Amino acid sequence: QVQLVESGGGLVQAGGSLRLSCAAPGRTFNSNAMAWFRQAPGKERDFVAAISWSGDETYADFVKGRFTISRDNAKNVLYLQMNSLKPEDPAVYFCAARSTTGTIGRRSYEYSYWGQGTQVTVSP
Repeated sequence: QVQLVESGGGLVQAGGSLRLSCAAPGRTFNSNAMAWFRQAPGKERDFVAAISWSGDETYADFVKGRFTISRDNAKNVLYLQMNSLKPEDPAVYFCAARSTTGTIGRRSYEYSYWGQGTQVTVSP
């Protein structure tokens, strides 16, 4: 079973930065759109950002200008650079990949492969 592995979460002060990474050992997603979602306790999983195989990006409004999604296809790694973190950003952040080539998706059901998530905590 394909497994995505996130890393880079942790505790940061409000206004600080974190960079999340997502690796896919044993599987290449260079031709697939990939995305980040997040889920806070008691809330639904929300779309954060997505990137196509060619580098086209889309973001949720609440992270525009603060977060940047990128990918290194040579290393088969997806990134999420998070700057200016706010008290409302804490959540478990998940990376996801589509099973087929295609356009960027913003809905969780469009993604077939998921990681276990990495916790992001923001202190006041």
